[in-house]
Amino acid sequence: MREIKDPRIHPMTSITRAEVAPDLKTCRVHVSVLGNEEALQTTIRGLRAAEGFIRHELARTVNLRNTPQLTFVGDVSIAYGVNMAKKIDEVIASDNARHVPDEDGIAESAQGPDEDDTADSVPEPDDEA
Repeated sequence: MREIKDPRIHPMTSITRAEVAPDLKTCRVHVSVLGNEEALQTTIRGLRAAEGFIRHELARTVNLRNTPQLTFVGDVSIAYGVNMAKKIDEVIASDNARHVPDEDGIAESAQGPDEDDTADSVPEPDDEA
């Protein structure tokens, strides 16, 4: 892909998967772009325009009787993974902000003890009895 000079193809483009038909006539190429949806669609248009060149290079490097027809489709799995990682980091930061370590390094809730902890406590027996 480095030899393709089309400016529509985003520099941070990844081929995430290629599904070749059993007869080797067609291939669905899943493309991911680090950017927004518009960058992905622009990159796919650029790849479709360069399909002849890509097929020529593929035929030159891979010994097949027929070079498959390429179909480029967008893949948002990397963006989804990045988004999920951000959400996990936000939850961890929120959880860490709610817990304050005590002198022994044991985390206690910044909101104080839970109500359930005080309900289960047993009163001390009276020594007068």
